[in-house]
Amino acid sequence: MPDGVAIGIDAGGTKVEGLLVDAASGGRILDRRVVDTPATDAEAAARAIVAVARELMAGRDGVAALGVGAAGMVDRHGVIRFAPNLAWREFPLAERVAAAVAIPTLVENDANVAAWGEFRFGAGQGAIDMLLVTVGTGIGGGIVAGGRLFRGAHGFAGEIGHIIVEPDQVGSGRAIGRLGRAAADEHPESLIAELAGGAAHVTGAVVTEAATKGDVVARRILSEVGRRLGEGMAGLVNILDPDVVVVGGGVIEAGELILGPARTAFASTVEAPDHRPEVPVVAAQMGNDAGAVGAADLAWNELVRA
Repeated sequence: MPDGVAIGIDAGGTKVEGLLVDAASGGRILDRRVVDTPATDAEAAARAIVAVARELMAGRDGVAALGVGAAGMVDRHGVIRFAPNLAWREFPLAERVAAAVAIPTLVENDANVAAWGEFRFGAGQGAIDMLLVTVGTGIGGGIVAGGRLFRGAHGFAGEIGHIIVEPDQVGSGRAIGRLGRAAADEHPESLIAELAGGAAHVTGAVVTEAATKGDVVARRILSEVGRRLGEGMAGLVNILDPDVVVVGGGVIEAGELILGPARTAFASTVEAPDHRPEVPVVAAQMGNDAGAVGAADLAWNELVRA
């Protein structure tokens, strides 16, 4: 097996996905495993991570490291202090997994490893300072500063969905669904309720589908959400001054219907736009693999190469 091969695992609320990654050769994916996991049982979720790692290691010598991306507040020792959608509370995941697989193991916040994946192999390549904004059910983020993942003093940096202006309430998939349900009641002629089978069943994905089919009401919702996202990103750029802002997550399936308004609002809100280099706002490139690939590469770089 070539040098630089590591395992990256994306531990979500319903499944654990593991990738065998050649981190030394552009993040090439060599193998993949996926298992379901219960969100309400912390020990079972940890066992699922170990099982996936062992499957990917089976019959292979020289797997250098394991990286795990997990939702929630992960400290610098790989302890998950709190996870909003999983049962982990003060759970020493890195210690448990490392003892079971017997290779160097790193546990990091899922948005952070996705940011690292995009920085190394995706839309952030060539940057030195990068901001990732993930827009899914909620809003998350990851920061790369000076070519290194920025974790903050305790490991909790990047939780941009929890700033006081509450962009989660106006710019996430959850917000799109809420606005869509209200719009379906107010505009029964819209495709939104029809596609969902009733206003009560409207989700962000339904609004996006209606918008891509030309529904005016759905497009108006995405435009408003994009505007709010752009304003929020401008505030973050004023603070962080990155080379590029990468936008990822399920909501970005709407493409320019949301990114276009976001860029327009960003350009009109960021401080002194005529007197600073342009900061591109671009779509993520790695899709759902960003987290696991980033976790593998981060583990290899920090635990093996360092």
